[in-house]
Formats: sequence, structure tokens, C-alpha cells
Amino acid sequence: MTVEADSISNGKLCRAVAALKTKGCRFVTITCVAADSAGAELLYHFDRELRLTHLRLTVAGDDVPSISGIYAAAYLVENEIQDHFGLSFAGLVPDYRRTLYLQGEDSVPPFRGHSGPDKEG
Repeated sequence: MTVEADSISNGKLCRAVAALKTKGCRFVTITCVAADSAGAELLYHFDRELRLTHLRLTVAGDDVPSISGIYAAAYLVENEIQDHFGLSFAGLVPDYRRTLYLQGEDSVPPFRGHSGPDKEG
């Protein structure tokens, strides 16, 4: 299955997400793939009248801007991605600092790729 997604940069993510909210889109979830030292790909999924819209963000070690200030429900998914993939979300509130599922910041993210070390925070 191929997902048609609009590619977006870190600097434009929050603006694009706010525009989708203004159009009446509902936040569905975020999926993360290929999180390793080379970066990660995040797919943001939104729904309006049973039509899905997707945004694709490719990051290379940068902090990802949090959309929790736009869609409050995003805080849980962003915290899960921090725990499982070792990415960091700038402006995430509340930020559990990798303790939502794991035993603390020193825990190794279980889905982090094997081609590189976990990012130091």
C-alpha cells in the first residue's frame, strides 16, 4: 500500500497542521518509520468527512516540532514516539521525557534502528 503524502519541512509543520485544523480536519495519529542515525520519517494523518490527508516529515537528528499545542491529543502519540524511537519533540506538553512506557531517559528505545546510537539529549 502506498500513502500519498505531502512532504513538509520542520519549519512549516505547525503552520500546515494549523491550516488543516482550520479546515475542520481531525487529528488521527502519527506513524514513525526508519528511526536511526540517518533520521526518521514521520507521517501525520488527518481526517475530514472520511477522507484522509497525510503529511510526511523527514528529520535527520533535529528536534521535531510538537503539534500538541494545536491538537492536544497529539501529546500522547508524540510521547510514545519519543519512548519507542528516541526522537525529541520541541514544545511537547506534557513531556514525559521517555518515561511514558520506559524506565527513564537512560532506557534504549526498542524501535530505534541498529545503524546508529541513540541521540543524546
